Amino acid sequence: MELNLKNPLIFFDLETTGTDTVKDRIVEISYLKIFPNGKEESKTKRLNPEMHIPEGASAVHGIYDEDVKDCPTFKQVAKSLAQQMEGCDLAGFNSSRFDVPLLAEEFLRAGVDIDFSKRKMIDVQIIFHKKEQRTLEAALRFYCGKELENAHSAEADTRATYEVLKAQLDKYPDLVNDIEKLSEDYSFFNNNVDLAGRIILNEDGIEIFNFGKHKGKPVAEVLKNEPSFYAWMMDADFPLNTKQALTKIKLREINK
Repeated sequence: MELNLKNPLIFFDLETTGTDTVKDRIVEISYLKIFPNGKEESKTKRLNPEMHIPEGASAVHGIYDEDVKDCPTFKQVAKSLAQQMEGCDLAGFNSSRFDVPLLAEEFLRAGVDIDFSKRKMIDVQIIFHKKEQRTLEAALRFYCGKELENAHSAEADTRATYEVLKAQLDKYPDLVNDIEKLSEDYSFFNNNVDLAGRIILNEDGIEIFNFGKHKGKPVAEVLKNEPSFYAWMMDADFPLNTKQALTKIKLREINK
């Protein structure tokens, strides 16, 4: 089944120096851009992470320091990448928990502010886990009857994710071929204020903390009663995106 799109949809995958969305960096990004008319554009780019790629990470994706020493940094490609993503929705495999938060951090470090809250986002892994409980390799085998060649390369994983989503739409009649609906039903981001989910919306649409001693408490209330908590979060090892969301709430409350 071909995708029913209102906006271009970008499938993307990252290879990185590790799994920490705050500290680690991108070494390769691959994206496949699908237009509403069915046209496709794809691109894969290796990046210099400006840090050592740990041996454990290299063992997974096969990219070493020597391979990227002459490649551009993320900051050097950030603006052009943001332009490619302008007006697009996003899709990936395990993208809600890792790829999107890490990509947002890289953009913020580069001084490029993309409002991901305005994008529809689909995590194909969530559909898969709710329906079948497997991995990407198993998903491609199950839905498409194919073996995943060159697994853990960004380009192969990106293409496989695209093919799996189309096959899922063919297999499950209850999956609506509509990006907005899929985003609502199969994304972790619906109640998130920040991408990491440290701040979420409660049932009344009020921002509340989702961690620590103030879990479940309204953010505005905590900032008012304990101003030092804001300073602590800004100095602590939280994602830049979380600090940005917290600052927006603080400024909004000040300006009321």
